[in-house]
Amino acid sequence: MTDEMDRLLDLQERDSALARLRSRREEIESGEEIRRLRGSVEDVERTLGELRLANDAVTAEQRRLENEIDSVSRKTDAEQKRLYDGTIVNVKELDALQAEIKNLGERRGRLEDDVLERMERREGLETRIVTAEADVTSARDTLERESAGSATELERISKDTGNLQEQRDGLAAGIDGELLELYEDLRSQKRGVGVAALIDGVCQGCHQKLSAMELDRLKKTSGIKRCEYCRRILVAR
Repeated sequence: MTDEMDRLLDLQERDSALARLRSRREEIESGEEIRRLRGSVEDVERTLGELRLANDAVTAEQRRLENEIDSVSRKTDAEQKRLYDGTIVNVKELDALQAEIKNLGERRGRLEDDVLERMERREGLETRIVTAEADVTSARDTLERESAGSATELERISKDTGNLQEQRDGLAAGIDGELLELYEDLRSQKRGVGVAALIDGVCQGCHQKLSAMELDRLKKTSGIKRCEYCRRILVAR
């Protein structure tokens, strides 16, 4: 009975491996992973586009401010020339001109602060753009690599499935029909796992530790042993 139970546990390992291969094949054939990767490419490309638009807007704003500074500077130079060329002798007019020159200077100062703020924003955006460009390149490379590798992986899955199925059939042939039927029935009920190892008193199917009384009872049981919690077939290890 022990050898047969060991074969049953080996059969479970093959069945679990086959289930993983089938799941992976379905995932590839459905294109879910490629769609996910293509979505990732679109996300990083969208981010890069938004950053570039933001950078263009800040650059345009900076250019506008710099042009305004140039205009204010030319006006200030002209007003200062009038202040000192002797054409204005009226004290009130001189005071008004000096006040205007002061206002122009203050305005230029504010504009220069705004330019510095735009320059800092551009610097931050340009750093993020470099990172986003690298993300786009990486995402595109991954998509291309995975697309090319899908066919190769499907071939490998087909080969591995064939080998495992052959091993599975050989193991199943050496197991009692009633035990095999119970195993298959449990597999259909227990998410593909009908038999589990019992290690240090813990069922590896549901990961519950069996009571001392139950462990003692199982030791004395000569037939099929079942987990008291999940009811899977147990194989002591």
